[in-house]
Amino acid sequence: MMDRQALAAFLRSRRERIRPQDAGLPAGTRRRTPGLRREEVAQLAMISVDHYSRLEQGRGRHPSRAVLNGIARALRLSGQERAHLFRLAGQAETESTDGPAENVPAATLRLLDRMTDAGIVVINGACRVLAWNSLAAALFEDFSALGADDRNFVRRFFLHPDPSRRGYGMGASPQFARTAVSYLRVAAARYPHNDEIRDLIRDLLAGSPEFARLWREQELRIEHRSHQVIDHPAVGRLELDFEILTLPDRDQQVVLFTAEPGSPVYRALELLRVIGTQDFSAPR
Repeated sequence: MMDRQALAAFLRSRRERIRPQDAGLPAGTRRRTPGLRREEVAQLAMISVDHYSRLEQGRGRHPSRAVLNGIARALRLSGQERAHLFRLAGQAETESTDGPAENVPAATLRLLDRMTDAGIVVINGACRVLAWNSLAAALFEDFSALGADDRNFVRRFFLHPDPSRRGYGMGASPQFARTAVSYLRVAAARYPHNDEIRDLIRDLLAGSPEFARLWREQELRIEHRSHQVIDHPAVGRLELDFEILTLPDRDQQVVLFTAEPGSPVYRALELLRVIGTQDFSAPR
């Protein structure tokens, strides 16, 4: 049974403890409440502001598992806190086995917070972006501004609505693209009945000749450690190392983009971290 009042109190307490910068959001100067605003939590959880507000006011209807997963992710709940959230909402916490897991371990989220000199994203088997740090948002794009369907690294890589941003500036070296396509191929075999993965592949085949070519090649080349060139619109050419760490119990990957400390590229990343997620699409 759903305990609306206890759920509301728990959500408020968890929201108020998170600093905006921890969630990749600007801190601002006119915040009258500690932590995140309700609309920011709703945006990060990919649900409507009204739906989240009603839950926090003790007036909400029974939230679905997808909504609870989104809220747990947005509020960066630990494993115990996530289980408590599901209990308060009258839901079983057990993950569905017909698709990749979406909840990111609390220890992994802490890693993102602490490693400020690396761009880090966490993706699941369907290449959905589950978590990221502020440098990753500056390096690629502001994932918090994207809708549920668009917050997918492979979809944005091949089908970004701005042609100049397709490939995230990685056209000079295709290693990461081949690795991403290989991960998606593995996911399609592992979850053959998952609608999200099937729809994603269908859209990519229809909309991206490059993806279609790589898909037809039937090649599995997953490089867990390699070199990647990114041409960034604000700081120019970045020659980065990327490394992929796997969380096997959740079918998730932690992808890190790093540079040699003290190098010119490292200093460029430091500058990019200061610049943040400004819109770089306008002519310079």
